[in-house]
Amino acid sequence: MHSVINSYRTMCACHYRPFIHKLIFQSPLYFPLSLQRSNLGAPSSPFSSSQLQNSDDTNLINSKDWLSSNEVIKIFQNLKNPSSALTAFNQISNRKDYRPNEAIYSLVVKNLAMGKNFDAIETLMEKIKIERKCRLSDEFFYNVIKIYGHLGGRINKAIETLFDMPNYKCFPSVKTFNFVLNLLVNTKQFDVVHKVYMRGSELGVEIDACCLNIIVKGLCRCGEMDAAYKVFDEFPKQNCRPNVRTFSTMMHALCERGCVDEALSLLERMEKEDVEPDAIVFNTLISGLRKQRRVDEGIDMFKKVMMKGCDPNSGTYQEVLYALLDAKRFLEAKDFMAVMIDKRVNPSFESYKVIVHGLCDGKLVGDLDWVLRQMVRHGFVPRMGMWRKILGCLFPDGGCCTTYTYDEILAN
Repeated sequence: MHSVINSYRTMCACHYRPFIHKLIFQSPLYFPLSLQRSNLGAPSSPFSSSQLQNSDDTNLINSKDWLSSNEVIKIFQNLKNPSSALTAFNQISNRKDYRPNEAIYSLVVKNLAMGKNFDAIETLMEKIKIERKCRLSDEFFYNVIKIYGHLGGRINKAIETLFDMPNYKCFPSVKTFNFVLNLLVNTKQFDVVHKVYMRGSELGVEIDACCLNIIVKGLCRCGEMDAAYKVFDEFPKQNCRPNVRTFSTMMHALCERGCVDEALSLLERMEKEDVEPDAIVFNTLISGLRKQRRVDEGIDMFKKVMMKGCDPNSGTYQEVLYALLDAKRFLEAKDFMAVMIDKRVNPSFESYKVIVHGLCDGKLVGDLDWVLRQMVRHGFVPRMGMWRKILGCLFPDGGCCTTYTYDEILAN
């Protein structure tokens, strides 16, 4: 017990360095390919790259020398004020050597998004439509829609942009179409999802399994399980097959509503249709069984996971452990903890808390000592309430242990 307390004291002395989060626009996920497409055929500028980086952007825009597309790109890359991107673009577009391409448009949009100037993006998109100077790719529109939906919260504008793409002589890919559908589901605009889905044929979108999965997810989230089953049956009509994500989505919704047996029947259907279940499927089913206090069935399900050769993840182990703890089978839970630790899966703090209280109630001091050692070894610190429970187990007659202060506990 002294070693546990000393370990706790050592941990309290540690200092944790804060994580540094990268800004979203420093990520290469934004405009990864479009920046590579530039007009290399324009005459080169007399400015060197070092001069461009150190020169004033406004002076360069007003320069009488020819500006190549690469030099225009560098202007927008070096803008100190992202919100000034539209002003700079308007100045450049009035030049005789103005040769827009997707890379330039993309950088202007990126700068405006960084400045959260979404109205200016709308203005730019109208200008692009009028100019018709270059053909834009689906990737460009995907990123604009993503900015509207994720950064700007302008869901309606994201939908409008999707259906406006043909006016730019570009038709959306199924990836872009599905992104909008998923955006609507995640923002709980379930009534709009079906309307957008039904208009997919106008855009020439070929429905795939991912698209149908999004519809199923939306219906499940709004409680329309009968409609979700109808979409489920729609897969073969669309020359698609339901995949593991389709089944896991349905199972999760059923288990949330207490229909665990119905969810289990879907597992049988998976096997008949040769769809291999993954850890998420088993986690969902074990969790559903746990909530109905069907612990032994949950453990049997875990054994089935192992027999099928499916690699359980940390969530699978944790669900089984929670099931044993809920059933107050603390010694079995302790043994299962040992299995988890052997597999390098760390039990949660909540698991340790529950098992410590359970072992204390059962006066199982030897098992309690092992659990406490593992708890501290994995970086968890017992709190005051837990220490009081432990001391109450060690000194069942009460004595003066209940009057110990926090500092006195650490000093012993």
